[in-house]
Amino acid sequence: MSGGKLDPIDRKIMAELQADGRMTNVELAKRVGISAPPCLRRVRVLEEQGYIRGYHAEVSARDLGFEVQVFAMVGLNSQAEADLTRFEERCRNWPLVRECHMLNGEIDFILKCVAPDLSTFQRFLTEELLAAQNVTTVKTSLVIRCAKQEPGVPFDVLEARAEDVV
Repeated sequence: MSGGKLDPIDRKIMAELQADGRMTNVELAKRVGISAPPCLRRVRVLEEQGYIRGYHAEVSARDLGFEVQVFAMVGLNSQAEADLTRFEERCRNWPLVRECHMLNGEIDFILKCVAPDLSTFQRFLTEELLAAQNVTTVKTSLVIRCAKQEPGVPFDVLEARAEDVV
């Protein structure tokens, strides 16, 4: 689905919900300049069409005791579709893996992992990730600090692009 099929109100709805997914429909309608019933209908359509995929609370991993965050760059022996799919499924079942992205280039996948401590991550690395079928290499980088973490997409860029198209 292309963002170009959306009108400015739809994009404003998503920008507002991305910034604050807990607001009421009445507040959302006020912010985007329409009444509540059509606003709710638009939100439902955006959900049904897959533009809005869910609502989540942003929690503090460190405050919850997950002191370690690691990016693991994984190389596979085979890039056959069945092997890629098998690895992705495995990643979905590992609780410490929070994100899994297939890459183009030297590395096949990058995983964002969290753990309460280094020994827990090391155990996952040696007993699970390195032991996984088809995994040939794993390079890890421990996160020291995060300088920026923004969810979703930059709607101001999307708006500027939409204006250029018109």
